[in-house]
Amino acid sequence: MHPFTRRQFLFTGAGAMLTARSTFAQQSLHLLLVGTQTIGTSKGIYAYSFQNGELTGQSLAAEADSPTFLALSPSLRFLIAANEISSYEGKSSGAVSTFALDRATNRLTKINETASLGSGPCHVAFDHIGRCAFVANYGGGSAASFSVTSSGQISPAVSFFQYTGSGSDPARQKGPHAHRVTVSPDNRFLLVNDLGLDVIHIYRLDAATAKLTPNEPAVWKANPGAGPRALQFHPNGRIAYCVTEMASSVAVLRWDARPGVLETVQEVAIRPPDFSGTTAGDDIVIDREGRFAYAADRFDDIVATFSISPSDGKLTLLNRISCGGKVPRHLALDPSGRWLLVANQASDNIAALARDPKTGQLTAGQSFPLSKPQCFVFA
Repeated sequence: MHPFTRRQFLFTGAGAMLTARSTFAQQSLHLLLVGTQTIGTSKGIYAYSFQNGELTGQSLAAEADSPTFLALSPSLRFLIAANEISSYEGKSSGAVSTFALDRATNRLTKINETASLGSGPCHVAFDHIGRCAFVANYGGGSAASFSVTSSGQISPAVSFFQYTGSGSDPARQKGPHAHRVTVSPDNRFLLVNDLGLDVIHIYRLDAATAKLTPNEPAVWKANPGAGPRALQFHPNGRIAYCVTEMASSVAVLRWDARPGVLETVQEVAIRPPDFSGTTAGDDIVIDREGRFAYAADRFDDIVATFSISPSDGKLTLLNRISCGGKVPRHLALDPSGRWLLVANQASDNIAALARDPKTGQLTAGQSFPLSKPQCFVFA
């Protein structure tokens, strides 16, 4: 059965159960963890209770140095953070730290940390088993892998790749800028978006050891000057969506899982055609049914809503609305699928945009203050 057809059958055939679950999810309290830049008044990772578009009970879950990106382990027991700093233990490196999550208190207890081996780490991820972790170093133009123990300890780097070269834009692409680490749905590959070199590096992953080996072919190439920043797989595992920062677009990529190859099938603009200023594509999320995608663009400060074709994964623009602040950094759909959260860095707020799961349309919601929010994790 076709993946889309099977997904539609599951959700249609169990309609009553789905409705009950959606209602329960909408009414339930959910723990939300938020990573921040600590250059303002923020001190680290914050915890909130989230329910029906409301953020309440703010508390400092863990004090940390600029934990700008977070990832939760598949077991839901551990959290990994990218400490986006330029120097660690006297060297030009950021850090990666792990925490144990106490759900009774909404507190994070630090387990350990290790050097990211490059300055300005901006993204981290676990593999789908939770025994490997990865980091993208934006400033250092590098990426690394680590093993993770059953108690949540992260090892020194197992594999490390220092990229070299430049892109076509002399201002923005003087050197490599790794920006995203994404594990393939089958846990066999790691993909590293490189904004500076206009490529996505592709590695084979040994999940038992966290060792990475360059794939053949080793890269997917973006258009010159596009700046691939973010990557998100469709729930069917056959399509990936790449947000380009400098072109402010979404590239729709067909993923051939056997050889580990990406192929461009479409590219659509995020920014409005009549916008004359500078923009920068930021992030993308996809609803769990795989019907809609949401992409954020900075400086015009919008979120674009796209419908997804069930046959080939191509995107059709539905509308654009305000992101509810300035300079969006990260997007997250809540567990009910009825709210899209936006971390707005320059306006120091989290915006909760209401979402209609049937039509995919977004409407303005509420705003909640927080200094330099960067990343969300629903735990």
